Amino acid sequence: MNDTMNIVELEQVEKRYQGVTALNKLNLEIRQGEVLGLFGHNGAGKTTTIKLILGLIGASSGQVKVFGEDPTQSEARNLRRKLGFLQENVSFYDQLTGLEVLQYFARLKGVSKKSCLSLLEQVGLSQAGKRRVKTYSKGMRQRLGLAQALLGEPKLLLLDEPTVGLDPIATQDFYRRIEILKQQGCTVILCSHVLPGVEKYIDRALILGQGNLLAEGSINDLRHQASLPATFHLQGRDLTLPDHWADKASQDERGVRLDIELKDKMLAMQQLVGLQGLENMDIHLPSLEDLYTHFIESHNGAGSAMNVTQEAAQ
Repeated sequence: MNDTMNIVELEQVEKRYQGVTALNKLNLEIRQGEVLGLFGHNGAGKTTTIKLILGLIGASSGQVKVFGEDPTQSEARNLRRKLGFLQENVSFYDQLTGLEVLQYFARLKGVSKKSCLSLLEQVGLSQAGKRRVKTYSKGMRQRLGLAQALLGEPKLLLLDEPTVGLDPIATQDFYRRIEILKQQGCTVILCSHVLPGVEKYIDRALILGQGNLLAEGSINDLRHQASLPATFHLQGRDLTLPDHWADKASQDERGVRLDIELKDKMLAMQQLVGLQGLENMDIHLPSLEDLYTHFIESHNGAGSAMNVTQEAAQ
């Protein structure tokens, strides 16, 4: 039996700004120790959702609860110590050293400064801790921002575009750190435009479009909701496909292409792997980026497909 509690609960939450609906009747439950990916183009409602959970703004209607409390109420002040937040394009006082910045935020948060040195080490800044922030690269500032978010061992971590400015190795290190936090029971909400590579680190994805919930679930759930095919690419000389697969085949720059319904992929593999002349077979299951594009297109119409793909890649 799963007895983990809900850390975040949104029930029929709406947020309106001067008559414009930024969030439309959103229902969301996030369990303890879960990593939720929150995805959507600019203006989709991601930042509004984060601000509601942080208690920085109140809902126009509906109910928001974090650790069972309304985060906007003064009694919920103690909630802040359980939260960690890394905003996009983080900025700090340039004249302070990295260590001084971290110690300053530790005082603000009411936590011990003893952890600051170990946090700098965890994010790979131990050698730069005594240098002024103005000498830091964008990636170093981002890592300092992550260290700030981890002060006080938060139980809920909200990360907005956390890997901006990080090189591939630093990005992998970052996600390894998230995995450790998850194992320790920390709940993580991760917003990102950089979709490739994210899917293996999240338990669930939530896709927003123009304030509306477009899709929600695990990657496998979303694959079944979208009904996108698995794509097989076959390379080899004089390949002869069985008739029932030949009807589905087309040729592209990567060889013979077959789009197979997900439920038939194992049968297709068994039948195709023994083909005479087959030299190589690649199988592509719908990725998070494919699914994101599908749900956004379905909501907005195919005319926005190019913009969606460009935004997802930014």
